[in-house]
This record gives sequence, structure tokens and C-alpha cells, in this order.
Amino acid sequence: MYKKQLIQRMTIAIIAVMSLVISAVAPAKEQQPTDCANSKQFTFAWQLLDACAMKPRGGSKVGINNTLAPQPYAGWQSIHEANLSKFEQDRRAILAMAGPYRVSFDFLEIAGFTPDFQPTRPYQSWGTEYIYVAEDKGDFISLQHIMVMYYQQEDGSTSAPMVMKHWRQDWQYEKTELFAYVGHNKWQQQSLKPSDVKGTWAQAVYQVDDSPRYESYGQWQHNAGFSSWKSADTWRPLPRREGSVRDDYHVLEGTNRHTILPSGWVQEEENLKLVLDDNGQPAQAVPYLAKELGIARYERIVGLDYTPGDEYWKKTAPFWADVRYVWQQLIAQNPRMEIQKKVGEDFMFQLFFDKADEIAEGAPYDSAQGRQAIHKMLQPFIKAY
Repeated sequence: MYKKQLIQRMTIAIIAVMSLVISAVAPAKEQQPTDCANSKQFTFAWQLLDACAMKPRGGSKVGINNTLAPQPYAGWQSIHEANLSKFEQDRRAILAMAGPYRVSFDFLEIAGFTPDFQPTRPYQSWGTEYIYVAEDKGDFISLQHIMVMYYQQEDGSTSAPMVMKHWRQDWQYEKTELFAYVGHNKWQQQSLKPSDVKGTWAQAVYQVDDSPRYESYGQWQHNAGFSSWKSADTWRPLPRREGSVRDDYHVLEGTNRHTILPSGWVQEEENLKLVLDDNGQPAQAVPYLAKELGIARYERIVGLDYTPGDEYWKKTAPFWADVRYVWQQLIAQNPRMEIQKKVGEDFMFQLFFDKADEIAEGAPYDSAQGRQAIHKMLQPFIKAY
């Protein structure tokens, strides 16, 4: 039963979800869309190119209608209470990202740096998710994204909910040790001076299986109309929306900005597509291929039934806490690590999703035994270097 559910969920997610799934749409050079009448475009898209060739790829499922929440919401208002310290304002801005959202994802190449550059098709997708506060220790906050998706079916009915653990973001105040991506599936500890991180918050982003993705730091700024945090320049591995269709570059190098609004929050990315040599250094001939902009809008909604997500997270949270713990131990013991997403026929996330499904359906779970099993599951996918 667990394998069948996993296959069903992967099949749905492949079509609809960004960052977790591989797009089912082929790149422009391999497959041209034929229906361009309803083709979506970006405001600053390549308007002089063939509209059909630049039709966005990504999720094709249709979701149900959502109702936007009244604004400003309580999380936003809490940031602007009187007599708060800067530290407490920062904390409340991070905590304000928790809650129910509909999300839209847009990515577009805006410039090319090679003589033969041809822009790839933009990427668009969407989702509905609830963001839970997994931990709050004052100077450390962990936010877990759980997707709860309902689809509009051909007969007009609404599908059963698709529940899936999504990405995680950890925030820590004045952190001096970051686990940074250095290319070619490798991460290593990066030490910073206390003076360099004074007053900053580090954001660490993790994949759906809680493996590291990227980490950086920056200052929160608070204004009457918004609060915003911007990272330093950061290297990131290719997301699945790119890795599924591209193999001509190795790193996204850029900045990440989170902006908290009365209606929700926005994540912006400004990325350069970087080519590395075999030694993990920028290629001398042509290091950068293109520049990409990305934006994810998290709009607060009301009325969507997130009960399936609540139940999943309540039942599986102890297991995922142990997964986080084992990863923390491995990173502490191995400051330089290579991580593979797939070994043989096994994807890392599959093994963890399968175990979480068993627990969600009532299988007993013991933390001590679970940590040993998690460590054993991870061993084939990681190695120190």
C-alpha cells in the first residue's frame, strides 16, 4: 500500500510541484507547444520571440479557487507593535511566514552571456501549503512547509488532497558556521567572524528529505509597509525545475530576498547560471551562461481544509525531528561532505517518504531505533571528502 501511495503521489507531483519534482514538459528545442492561444507570458518576457516557443513550462494541473485572507493579518501586525527590540522584530518577521498560503512560482532568463544564447522557456507553477513552526528557541526558528493540494478534475469535482512534505528553512541569529554549497554535489563548513555576522540572521534551506541545499546570512530591515531580509551572494545546486532539463551548468549563484507584507510574503531570487571546471572553480573560458530572475508569492488564504496536512505533520513530526537530528550529527562530524540524491535505483527522498507514510498510517515509531535506521539509510548517499 505504501509503495502504491508513493507512486501515486510522485505521479501527481511530477506534474504540479516546483522544487520537489521533475517537470513533465520537455524543453523548447525538443517539443514545441501547439496551443498558443492561451499562452501565458511575463511582463518583461522575450516579446519579440515566437510566443509558442516561449510558452512557460511547469505544472499543468488546475487547482480549486482560494479565498484570500483579510489583511493585514496578525503575524504582520505583531512586527509593528510598539517598543520592540530589533531582535524581536526580526523574530516576528520570520514567524510571520508561518500559516496557510497559495503560492505561485515564476522563473525567467532575462539575459544571456554567450554568442549563441537562446533563452529557455520560462517556468511557472503553483501550490497550496501550510508552513508550520517546527522549532522556536528564541535565536533559532525552524519553519517546515507541508503541501496540501486539491485539484479540479475533468468532471468538475475536487480531488482528494495530496499531502507532501516540502522544503524547510532554519533561521539562526549571529551564526558563525555555515554549511555552504561548493559545487559538484559537495558542501563544506564556512567560518565567519563574529564581527561579520553581528545583528544578522542565517537562513539554511533544506530539501524535502532534510538534506542541505544552501545557507547564507543577512540583515533584516523593517519599514512601515514591509520587512525584508537579503542574503549575501550564495552558491546553490540546480533545483529540479532546472536539473531535469539542463546539464550545461552546475551552480546557481545569486541572492535570495524574503519580504514580509500585510498580505503574506514574497521570495525573490537573482541568479547567475555558473559553469564549473572539474576542480570546482568557475570555468575560465565562459563561466556564466545567463541571468535568471525568480519570484515566489506566498499569499495568505482562508477556508482551505489543511486538516490532512495537520494530521500528517502531527503523526510524522517525531520521525522528521530525528531525521534533522541525524543530519545535524553527520554535518558536525563531517565538515566536508558529498551528497548524492540517487544511488542505484533509490532516491534518497523516496526512502524517507516511504517510512513517513508508514508512520502516518499507524506504524509504531521508536526514536532510538529510528535514529539508527535513519543513519543507515543515509550512509549510501553521503561521503566525507
